[in-house]
Amino acid sequence: MRHNKKFNHLGRTASHRSAMLSNMACSLIKHKRITTTVAKAKALKKFVEPLLTKAKDDTTNSRRVVFSNLQDKFAVTELFKEISVKIADRPGGYTRIIKTGNRLGDNAEMCFIELVDYNENMAKEKVVKKATRTRRSKKSGAAAETTAVASETTAAPVAEEPKAESAE
Repeated sequence: MRHNKKFNHLGRTASHRSAMLSNMACSLIKHKRITTTVAKAKALKKFVEPLLTKAKDDTTNSRRVVFSNLQDKFAVTELFKEISVKIADRPGGYTRIIKTGNRLGDNAEMCFIELVDYNENMAKEKVVKKATRTRRSKKSGAAAETTAVASETTAAPVAEEPKAESAE
């Protein structure tokens, strides 16, 4: 019986699948975002999230376990030095899958998978939202200033006209 043995084989042998997931995990750690199919992204998420959890405690054993899965010294070093610092307070859910549409050649459903704490676009949007709020408050204050400036400008040409007449 094969109870509780359900996961996506991705049309590959076990060795090919493990090598592919290892390479994809290394690319995700190095680049913080990769584009792939949805099925591979879901399989990668199940593969890489336990490694990220293991990287939170920097011990020799956890480094060995992560290296046995990744087989890349640079990726392991970056994972333990940079990424583990950013995800230290996060209880889980280190990756995000965002669907991007279908691929032109074979109409496969595509997406990109990224590390949540490294998404610069979302961080920029949050900063922009805060900036727009302060701008709105300035706009309301600026609107009052513009009305005051407008009244001054209407008064200023009146003051300039007599000067122009005295020059004539």
